[in-house]
Amino acid sequence: MATITSIAGGAPKPVFDRLKPLYERRTGNTLNALYDSMSGIAARVAAHEALDVLLMPVATIENYIKQGVVQGACMALANIGLAVGVTAGQPVPDVSTPDALRAALKAARGVVHAPPTATPSGAQSDKVIRELGLAGKISVAHKVGLAGGLAAIASGEATLGIFPKSEIVSVTGIALARPLPPALQLTISYGAGVTAASKVAAEAAEFVRFLIEPDSRRVWIECGFDLPGV
Repeated sequence: MATITSIAGGAPKPVFDRLKPLYERRTGNTLNALYDSMSGIAARVAAHEALDVLLMPVATIENYIKQGVVQGACMALANIGLAVGVTAGQPVPDVSTPDALRAALKAARGVVHAPPTATPSGAQSDKVIRELGLAGKISVAHKVGLAGGLAAIASGEATLGIFPKSEIVSVTGIALARPLPPALQLTISYGAGVTAASKVAAEAAEFVRFLIEPDSRRVWIECGFDLPGV
């Protein structure tokens, strides 16, 4: 049986937490699921780390195909938008419009989002704060995903954060306010590709197909994602 090493950002982790045991029971293969920031994944790829499946924004996968890093086609998986999460037990603010979001950010005891140079969500969150005229006027911490930024919200270290919806709804101690207003939203389209250097390419391709089966698609939706084209 094969061991397949995949790597993704934090947004798909709740999906993989549910799909990994199902895949392993069905195939007998082992899934070694790794997670990193987008900049961290790029550094691993550049260092020729042994990776079989990349899960990244579709545009990034397609660029890797052009470079010969990924073989075959990019498989579109699901789309995810950014949302606002607050510490559970705190009043859930209105963030439905840019003005309402500005007021909520100003009222928060602390705001957290991913580093702007590390992930698309971090770059967009930083852009939102600047567009709302709040740069330098509110307390903002840059922390990555589940173990950093979301943990800070759950503990009350920061009372509001902007992260992919899938990450927010997967963490106990955080209440989902709602997605960012449409004018400020960023939709990230995730895709998967098998690396050209994979020594288990056939099994890796089978795993990618598993990710888009109907039962798997339902898990993506339950974890806050939208299907491609929706």
